[in-house]
Amino acid sequence: MTVQNAEIADRFEQLADLLELQGANPYRVRAYRNAARFIRGHSRSLAEMLGEGADLAELPGIGADLAGKIATLVRSGRLPLLEQTAKKVPAPLVEMTRIEGLGPKRAQALYEALQIRSLEDLARAARSGRIRELPGFGARTEQLIAQRVERAATAEHRLRLADAEQVARPLVAYLRGIAGVKDVEVAGSFRRRRETVGDLDLLVSAARGAKVMDRIVRYEEVAEVQAQGSTRATLRLRNGLQVDVRVVPAAAFGSALHYFTGSKAHNIAVRRMAMARGLKLNEYGVFRGQRRVGGRTEAEVFAAVGLPVIPPELREDRGEIDAARRGKLPKLVRLEDLRGDLHCHSRATDGRDTIEAMARAAAGRGYEYLSINDHSRHVTVAHGLDRKRLLEQIRAIDRLNARLGGITVLKSVEVDILEDGRLDLPDGVLKELDFTVCAVHYGFGYGRARQTARLLRAMDNPYFSILAHPTGRLINSREAYDIDLERVLEAARERGCVMELNAQPDRLDLDDRGCRLAKEMGVRVAISTDAHRVADLDLMRFGVDQARRGWLEPGDVVNTLPLAELRRVLRR
Repeated sequence: MTVQNAEIADRFEQLADLLELQGANPYRVRAYRNAARFIRGHSRSLAEMLGEGADLAELPGIGADLAGKIATLVRSGRLPLLEQTAKKVPAPLVEMTRIEGLGPKRAQALYEALQIRSLEDLARAARSGRIRELPGFGARTEQLIAQRVERAATAEHRLRLADAEQVARPLVAYLRGIAGVKDVEVAGSFRRRRETVGDLDLLVSAARGAKVMDRIVRYEEVAEVQAQGSTRATLRLRNGLQVDVRVVPAAAFGSALHYFTGSKAHNIAVRRMAMARGLKLNEYGVFRGQRRVGGRTEAEVFAAVGLPVIPPELREDRGEIDAARRGKLPKLVRLEDLRGDLHCHSRATDGRDTIEAMARAAAGRGYEYLSINDHSRHVTVAHGLDRKRLLEQIRAIDRLNARLGGITVLKSVEVDILEDGRLDLPDGVLKELDFTVCAVHYGFGYGRARQTARLLRAMDNPYFSILAHPTGRLINSREAYDIDLERVLEAARERGCVMELNAQPDRLDLDDRGCRLAKEMGVRVAISTDAHRVADLDLMRFGVDQARRGWLEPGDVVNTLPLAELRRVLRR
């Protein structure tokens, strides 16, 4: 069995939660959390690297101890320390910490003071008003706990896109290695690049007699074969993900790819167009009567109904068909359109690499510029920069730029937006920067009016440039804080501010609808990785995927601009 990076990261995060509940050394807890973050975003399979004899201890933030645990987990499927620690922590405590907003300290307080032993107990305590009576909770917190427990009970389990990609990549390679297989495509929400994926739909084109079904059920990650026929198999993998594999003839591959890519609403709209032309359209092809008249490619499918090919990311029935009919489809932004990354960290705060290492890696990716945005002083857990340290970093970047060739390092900071909307550093130092990236890192539970007013006041500062991860959400982990996004975008347009699309796979914030709204309101977006290490620079593609789902074109994205124009746009 191959243990995926996402599984290793999940185990380390679980271990960090358990250790924190036990009151373990905070630095030890943070080491596991940082390692989990690195592993989840790492582009290569750690299991494959071990198989090739790589020394994982050389990876950033891993070291000999964690490398040993990874090796044990990959070879045995077990993490003994996790099992031992789990036996010492009551299961209800662990269950409660998975509810958004209930960290170890609050979970412990509820467990001890109210004898909470299950999520049902927690829901009853919230409904009865008992939680608000505890010190440090209050009515608003009680209300949020009730809502989040209810959401957790009904939530559909969906993998983040990046985690689904780690599952899909080796599976596609396995299928392509079967004799007689000509083409393999992953369809569904994965191909539409939705931020989460419920299951995987794989389409295979193969020569007659290819043993696709016989081979796929023997794939090492398969936990259960739920159905198997001559051209279709439904499988459940060890991580719980369902996979549907279909073998389709080459003459119908385009029709099947369009059908199984979806979305359902998009497909229905296209089928209606086909019916209006006297055609029948399904996964087997485009038919006039009993005669197949198209379907080998997606271009044939769209041409049959009088449309150009619509990019998969747009197929959500949100106006793309009308735009295609009128010749108004957006020319979507591409990864190669980006000239730089406007949100990165160095080891000066919570990054793992030096500024020079980050800059050279960015230059190797063809970038013209890279911004360093270490945290400001309020983020004490990251050893945030105060005025003195930031000024020292500015001078260090000036010296680095004097000897670097081919790339410019931009001077910036990820400055905290405080509770009252002030920025965490004085204007006297902010004016020395090329621009600022401003972020909310605490106080997520404020009501809509208060949270929106906080952001608007922050944007009143003339040194406010970009709003980082604007809604604060973490996919499958933390809901967005409550803001009037339209009002925030309106204020950004009036003040000349930019919205960030944070490409971290657990953020992708702004979401696709937020990007579309920004475009419609005339607010530019910065697609940035929030990179904390060199490898994170490769996450940019997830941000581009999200931007494309939000209909963004190169002109909507500030980091497609040449450096001189970028500086002009970001200087208010």
